[in-house]
Amino acid sequence: MNWTDNHCHLHDERIPGGTAAAVAAARAAGVTTMITVGCDFQTSAAAIAVAEAFDGVWATVGLHPHDAVNGVDTITMLFDHPKVVAVGECGLDYFYDHSPRGTQREAFVHQIRLAHQLELPLVIHTRDAWADTFEVLTTEGLPKQTIFHCFTGGPAEAQTCLDLGGFLSFSGIVTFKTAVDLQAAARLCPLERMLIETDSPYLAPVPHRGKPNQPGFVGFIGAHIAELRSDTPQSIAEATTAAACLAFPRLAP
Repeated sequence: MNWTDNHCHLHDERIPGGTAAAVAAARAAGVTTMITVGCDFQTSAAAIAVAEAFDGVWATVGLHPHDAVNGVDTITMLFDHPKVVAVGECGLDYFYDHSPRGTQREAFVHQIRLAHQLELPLVIHTRDAWADTFEVLTTEGLPKQTIFHCFTGGPAEAQTCLDLGGFLSFSGIVTFKTAVDLQAAARLCPLERMLIETDSPYLAPVPHRGKPNQPGFVGFIGAHIAELRSDTPQSIAEATTAAACLAFPRLAP
């Protein structure tokens, strides 16, 4: 099976064994494509460096809502690289409020407009901010490919994302016993709009919950979704890899 981890942080120093070991372990587990995601200038530049060093690894450039106070102008010079496949992660995080909400919103709007201008997909982080996220997206218009990373909503939020034209990306949270609403969303989502991710080194799936996460674990997420949908892991691997090529056109062969 060929899996795609559409959202990880391979450049993060907490990745088990380091970047090279994590890439090797992922390939041994059948993960052929990985997107390592930037959250500010430093991590976006590091993501690009990792993408340059490994075949099958791509990068994004973004300003996370936690870092919105830094200003989007700090990252715009990085978008020219050919292995950059998306703008983000960006969005709104009202759980931590590490940046003021007005500043988060300004940075989010700026990056939506960049995605339109550069004709790149948009990777969204939203936490405790669904209403404002949907309002901003409706006002600005979704880029052609918009990915709701680490989707944590229920069926209602899932349907709104899908109605807007977005892709839903499911992380290891979907394997947690308490994630009943999220599991319902995973059953509802059409396979052509479904992505899977590790968000490593965070959110390791069952049976590795509580340990540092890595891209090689993405198959556990896909297998659990297959069980939820009475499907096969092979089918989920094929469908989510095909959907990743739709969501991130630069991945397509």
